[in-house]
Formats: sequence, structure tokens, C-alpha cells
Amino acid sequence: MDLKLLITVFATVLLAELGDKTQLSTMLYASGAQNSKWAVFLGAAIALVTSSALAVFVGSLIGSHVNARLVGRVAGAGFVAVGVWTLWRA
Repeated sequence: MDLKLLITVFATVLLAELGDKTQLSTMLYASGAQNSKWAVFLGAAIALVTSSALAVFVGSLIGSHVNARLVGRVAGAGFVAVGVWTLWRA
């Protein structure tokens, strides 16, 4: 296993997930006094693992047909477009 890749992916995903709508909705569920904290944790964890598995599967399919550099550029352009749109609406 490539430890450098593992750490890079972990850090990137962790930073990307902090403060996003997924984390905020999980905090909302956990804040309910009647809600089981373990059920909230397990539900969120299973959802994130499933989402990551889907991303790896789709990424491997795309990677076998499309140049990874092109995918990176398209993703980067998408992030920039969302950022510009967000700033424009603010």
C-alpha cells in the first residue's frame, strides 16, 4: 500500500468534508437529545463509506477510458465555476 497516497487522500477528504452540508446535517441529528449518538455515527459513517466506494468505482471506470489529467482539469473547472457562481449570488 502506498502510505503517501493514503495520507494524501485522507487529508484531502477530511479537509473537504469539514464544515460541509453533510457534517452539518450529521451534527443536527446528533444534537437531538432523543437521538442515539451511535445510530447517527453509524448512519453517517456507512453513508460516507458507500459514497467513497461509489467514487472509487466510478473513478476507476472513467480512468480506464479518459486521461486522468483531463478529468482533473474538468473537475477543477467545475470547482472554479461553483465558486464564481457562489460569489456572484452572494
